[in-house]
Amino acid sequence: MFRHPRNMAVTRIAVRAVLRNPKSPDALNVPGDSGADSTLNNGFLAAHFASIHPGSVTVNLGSSGFMAYSLEKKNSLLPRIFAVVDDIFCLFQGHIENVAILKQQYGLNKTANEGIIVIEACRTLQDRGPYPPDQVVRDIQGKFAFVIYYNFSKDTFIASDANGSVPFFWGTNAESHLVLADDTETVKKVCGKTFAPFPKGCFFTSSGGLRSYEHPLNELKLVPRVDSSGHVCGATFSVDVEAKKESIGVKKK
Repeated sequence: MFRHPRNMAVTRIAVRAVLRNPKSPDALNVPGDSGADSTLNNGFLAAHFASIHPGSVTVNLGSSGFMAYSLEKKNSLLPRIFAVVDDIFCLFQGHIENVAILKQQYGLNKTANEGIIVIEACRTLQDRGPYPPDQVVRDIQGKFAFVIYYNFSKDTFIASDANGSVPFFWGTNAESHLVLADDTETVKKVCGKTFAPFPKGCFFTSSGGLRSYEHPLNELKLVPRVDSSGHVCGATFSVDVEAKKESIGVKKK
């Protein structure tokens, strides 16, 4: 799990994480009783994850929260990977089809895995000023979902492929912390009615919020989710073809 200013958590993608982020979509917050388990906050959530996934690894990120990941029940076609380079943490699940091209593009050796490739792509984003974050994701071909955390700046970068090939869900817990995971039961338990699939073909950054990488200049339109009882529970998003927005890059650190 992993946490960052308005928290986010990820489970079983390559990780279970909780993050806090001040720009997490307000649409994920459900007024009134969200049905979230209020006991699974702070370190209790990490402990809960460890208890149901023996042998899992938790990375404590101090006030920013934590990442936790497990390699149990791995899908050989969509493997989970955890990687760290120069204080950049990556939790990745899936498979990149154009690995050879990206390794050449970023000057990586033959042993570099998908997690290292994504980190190097994000390092390039940080170093090239106006290099658009949507281009980073658009360059990646394959089935994937990932979470990047920059320890030096406390920023986050989260993305899912255009087809939503990797199970990936998010929501907010009782403390309005953002939680992400590939485990539906964990996210539902922690987030209650704010539980929702992470929007496919989209990426989320601390500086720019949620955006479509296929249509980066278009706004995303909120589509409320309704449960079997007719109550609003979380939200999904679709591209608004009528609404444009200015391109937002990631500032160089």
